[in-house]
Amino acid sequence: MMHGPLPDQTERSNTAAGNTPVAVFERALAFCNNIIVVLAAVALIAACAILSYSVLSRALFHSANYWQDEAAVFLLVGATFMTSAYVQGQRGHIGIEAFVGLLSPTANRIRLWLVDAASFLFCAFFAWKSWTLAHEAFVDGQVSNSMWSPPLAIPYGLMATGMTLLCAQILLQIMIPLAGSARR
Repeated sequence: MMHGPLPDQTERSNTAAGNTPVAVFERALAFCNNIIVVLAAVALIAACAILSYSVLSRALFHSANYWQDEAAVFLLVGATFMTSAYVQGQRGHIGIEAFVGLLSPTANRIRLWLVDAASFLFCAFFAWKSWTLAHEAFVDGQVSNSMWSPPLAIPYGLMATGMTLLCAQILLQIMIPLAGSARR
């Protein structure tokens, strides 16, 4: 079941508007996320086209394609990780809402802030490890084990970039309540 507006979303634009650096950061991240969503949509359409071509060429011409599965996976990995910040910004992730109705609005804001802080720590670690993995793959020239052998730095780099954007989005969501309390 989809939820209605969460407490931090209803006050977010007012709080950010009162703090110029936070507002600029929010607008820049929103602009970046909107561009990425469009590119991810194109990537998903391309993955569908590649996989459809693969099925048709195998069925009609009995020809094997060695590149289509990896190309589609690279596109799907990129679309998934790169749009994670957009999804987080919309609070579109799956969450357990058992306590939302039981807690007061203040307790829910605190709960959301604590969840964001814990999520930031996890995602920051994940992003750091992803960057080290992408760097290692790039420096060592690692490629996949297929006949096509594309460089593994591509999906690892997309994963690392997506996780970094997700960290930026979560950090923004952590900063906004703090910026609001600093004004008061």
